Formats: sequence, structure tokens, C-alpha cells
Amino acid sequence: MGVAEIKKRGIVAVIRGATPDSIISIGNALKDGGVTALEITMETPRAVSVIEAAASYFGEDVMVGAGTVLDAETARAAILSGAKFIFSPTVKKETITMAKRYGVISVPGAFTPTEILTAYEYGADLIKVFPAGTFGPSYLKNIAGPMPHIPLMPTGGVDVHNTGDYIRAGAVAVGVGSTLVNTKNALTEEYLNNMKEKAAQFTKEVRKVREKLDQKLLVTK
Repeated sequence: MGVAEIKKRGIVAVIRGATPDSIISIGNALKDGGVTALEITMETPRAVSVIEAAASYFGEDVMVGAGTVLDAETARAAILSGAKFIFSPTVKKETITMAKRYGVISVPGAFTPTEILTAYEYGADLIKVFPAGTFGPSYLKNIAGPMPHIPLMPTGGVDVHNTGDYIRAGAVAVGVGSTLVNTKNALTEEYLNNMKEKAAQFTKEVRKVREKLDQKLLVTK
């Protein structure tokens, strides 16, 4: 399990404010729409219990991980609760080391070329370019140019309209927050259906762009 697993899933739903009960409904709606990677942010009350509930319920069908992990201790607690990846908003060597020690995917957040390279040299599997919306897909493309060996995943400001642009720019996957899941909304049947439809739109966009890129690659060979 590594970058290939995140890339296969394509979209990581960033979920803030879920509960052990609500995460099941949210996860099912996203799964039905094709989104099968859930990032449970650790500033959420009882986040460890939310991760445990989701990991236990969905098993291998949905990849569950932790986000907003600021230190190694938090990373360890999340991993022992079932997290398969550790996302951070910043670069901290100890957090990356902890994730690798337990064999889970390490995804620190970085923005500048120096931060991105440093995180990768520390052993990160994938770099979360955050906040990606500050400069958009063109910035990601400019980073990927001189460092094509470093897998990048933009997060922050990603929506269904620019997801394809990020994939074309070299992103292996995208992280999507409140555009996809907003836990401040009541989890009515209508909202869950809306979430499922949005998830399907994101999934379709990633698949469509990847198919075109694959076709282009075949033509150039």
C-alpha cells in the first residue's frame, strides 16, 4: 500500500466535524459516488473514535486515514485506531518517521519547492500541496516540471471545475474538503444524495482526464 493506492482512488474526501455515527452515512454516500478515501481530521472531537468506527465498518472497501496531524503522538494514536494514511498541513520529520515506522502512507503538507523536496527526502510517500488554491493548477505544473519523481496531491480550493486541470498538471490525486462534505449541514436523505452526486462528478472528472492522458501517451509512443 502506498502512492499507487491513493492514485487508484483518485480523490480523498477531507472530513471535518464527523461523529462515529455520522461517518457511516457520509462514507456510504461517498462510496456510492465512487469516492473511497476518507481523511478524518484530528481537530474533530473524538476523531480517534471516528476513525475507528469508519475503519471497522468499511474495511478494505474504503481507505480511512487521519488529517491535520501535527505531531508524532497524534499520528500513532490515529494509526492504532485504524488509519491507513497520515496527512499533515506541515512538514515535521518526526510525524513522517512515525507513519513509516508503522507502515502507513505519509502525506505531509508543503508548498514551496524546498519544503516539498525536504518532505520527500524525509521519507514522505506523497506530498500534499497546500494550500493549492493560492496559485492553482499552473503552480502545481511548474513544481512537477523539475521534480517529476515526487508525487503531488493538491488540497485546498479544489472543486469539480478545476479537478481535471490539477490531474492534467501532474497531480496523482486531489484532496477535496467542504465542497464535497460539509458536516454543518444536516445529514438528510436529500443532502446525502447530493453528496453522492457530487462524489460521482469528481470521480467522473478524474477518470475522464486520465483516459485522455493515457490515450495521448499511447499516440506519442
